[in-house]
Amino acid sequence: MGLLDGKVAIITGAGGGLGEAYAKLFAREGASVVVNDLGGPRDGSGADTSMAQKVVDAIKSAGGRAVANGADISTMAGGESVFNDAIKHYGRADILVNNAGILLDGTFAKMPEANWDRVMKVHLKGTFCVTMPVFKWMKDNGGGVIVNTSSTSGLIGNFGQSNYGSAKGGIWGLSNVLAVEGRKNNIRIWTLAPGALTRMTADLQRYKDNPGAQMGPDEIAPAVLYMVSSLSGDQSGKTLGVSGPRGIREMKMMEMDGWKPGGTWKAQDIAAHEKEIFFGEKR
Repeated sequence: MGLLDGKVAIITGAGGGLGEAYAKLFAREGASVVVNDLGGPRDGSGADTSMAQKVVDAIKSAGGRAVANGADISTMAGGESVFNDAIKHYGRADILVNNAGILLDGTFAKMPEANWDRVMKVHLKGTFCVTMPVFKWMKDNGGGVIVNTSSTSGLIGNFGQSNYGSAKGGIWGLSNVLAVEGRKNNIRIWTLAPGALTRMTADLQRYKDNPGAQMGPDEIAPAVLYMVSSLSGDQSGKTLGVSGPRGIREMKMMEMDGWKPGGTWKAQDIAAHEKEIFFGEKR
């Protein structure tokens, strides 16, 4: 018995890297998998459906079930295409992992509008486009699990990734809302912040400088299997960070108890109550 026997999983950006590792692991655990990948280089240009098909062929040769989809998930039509393939071939959509992404890095002051728009479209809008039909189906059919991929670039910040970090921060915000809206319909929502050595990250300086950060896709995949399987119970609305230096840990927004002014107050009163308002010392 596999952890995902009888389940149908949709994984975007599954033609290589993290998505490929998820697809192969899910298939070994009994899931039927829709392997979506537009193909092409990491900047999002071009298309090559052979990437998704190679993963499907590998899954089938190992005795698993999978189908390839080459749709552009940054459009509503593309999102519907991925969902429709799940229904057409397997009749269900129990699991969605929004993993597809591109990189067009550059410092904020030198960021072309086109690079900002393209990264936003693939990451943030792409998550919206694929999630919409799946979420609606789950709402009407007893629930499911959705994993959205964020990043420490959005949750904490990283030099030269204002477009990428903003998109990933937006995905975290979307996950928080979906967790609230999906709760009554048994739709569980996870946010993943992975740190892995893939084609997307191979030449980033932080990976060159820190060999310990070079956790491979196969080392990230078990965490995602945990999220989408019964092992994680009814947990929802949580963010899991998985990376070499920090290991596996929950990440969350925190707030102080705060200072509660009575009546009118001035800016100087904030300065007087900083210890109640801020974490740690003022920088």
